[in-house]
Amino acid sequence: MSADAGTAERSRVDVLLEQMGADLDRGLVPAEVFNDPSVYERELRQVFGRCWVYIGHESELPDPGDYHVRMIGEDPFVFVRDEAGVIRVLLNSCRHRGSVICRVDSGNTSHFRCPYHAWTYKNDGSLIGVPARQNGYRALDMEEWGLIPAAQVDSFHGLVFATLDPHAPSLHDYLGKFRWYLEMQVALTKGGMEVLGEPHRWLIDADWKSGAENFTGDSSHTQMTHRSLLEVGIADQAGAGKTGKAHGLHVNECDGHAISMRVLAEGEERWFDYPKELRVQFEQGALNEAQLDLVRRGVVHDGTVFPNMSFIHFSAREDIELPARPFLSIRTWQPRGPGHMEVWSWVLAPREASPEFKESVYRAAMASFSPSGAFEQDDAIVWNGVARTGGSLAAELQGIRFNYQMGMPGMGDAEPLADWPGPGTAWPSNSGESGLRTFHRRWFEQMTAPAPGAASPVEDKE
Repeated sequence: MSADAGTAERSRVDVLLEQMGADLDRGLVPAEVFNDPSVYERELRQVFGRCWVYIGHESELPDPGDYHVRMIGEDPFVFVRDEAGVIRVLLNSCRHRGSVICRVDSGNTSHFRCPYHAWTYKNDGSLIGVPARQNGYRALDMEEWGLIPAAQVDSFHGLVFATLDPHAPSLHDYLGKFRWYLEMQVALTKGGMEVLGEPHRWLIDADWKSGAENFTGDSSHTQMTHRSLLEVGIADQAGAGKTGKAHGLHVNECDGHAISMRVLAEGEERWFDYPKELRVQFEQGALNEAQLDLVRRGVVHDGTVFPNMSFIHFSAREDIELPARPFLSIRTWQPRGPGHMEVWSWVLAPREASPEFKESVYRAAMASFSPSGAFEQDDAIVWNGVARTGGSLAAELQGIRFNYQMGMPGMGDAEPLADWPGPGTAWPSNSGESGLRTFHRRWFEQMTAPAPGAASPVEDKE
């Protein structure tokens, strides 16, 4: 790309971001941010290069030497438990010439050997073998040439995150007030949750932000997009808001993260449909009474940890003749180019659950939230339309904006709950898009945040 072309591309994304900054308070987002090459390139650097990103769950690495290849943006990393039991996140690239050292998705090994020139590393990333070292690399500092680790790695109740930014805040501070809501998903019992099987992966011709924003509280889409599932009885009527048995809540202003819930009335119980033997363990876990009450009345919880980790905690059926089974689904929306993403989806259950229960949970999850699951196929179709419009000539020439005004002052009557027991701002309605606006505000702030000691990317440069 020529210097002039590069300048043009930079000015293009800057103009889009300036437009977005002016429109966000009105609940409007430029369509082009969902499918623009210059926006995408800046996202890789500003969002995925600087935020904490979900890598996997500790239960996926039960033994020393267990590993999986995972992604931060478009960069592959080896998620591994070393011989000392320490979990590491290492760039999947040989320090010699950059070739990929781990060419399978998962396995168990004590060492990684590059297939190019046979440089060899322990599973903690340290370099221990270089061919012809005495004749050609006699003065090589082996300690200096180990595999490159992520700048920071940390975990929260088994959820492992990493960031490429050494200046990023701690994971504790990054999750902020949203930790209170994450605990309700992954700290139900003393043993916590565990992953069942391998993550499912599939490609969608849609922008990663469509999935991430949807899980912040796009409750109104369920009755239309997933209408057929409601009609045949696969989807839960109360969870979709089709009956008066449950009411909706949206919680935002949680350090850029957001959650929506459907819960029963005070005094009623649902427990996401978990069996009684597990409910007893929930009551003996680490949740406080306010958290436990929302779990006790819980029908559906779904949310997004910015930027691209989402979850849904609810129950679904493998077949309409079978009882609903509760599970936690965690997914990441991996960027795969402008207007394209790869979905990674994990199924989790309480560690203390019986093997038979876990098997039934896994089957129910595969029937609903998997590449061939009923919910996923519905969503892929509508999200594809968002990306097509975002990448259209009409979006560029006519300045098309998408509408996120649902529930804003003057649009709806809902007021924040004054007595909400948790952090953030809670809205007692499903007729709102406050969570989606929170997501896009956080995305805008990240896209325009200056690097340490640098000017903002949207500031004019003389």
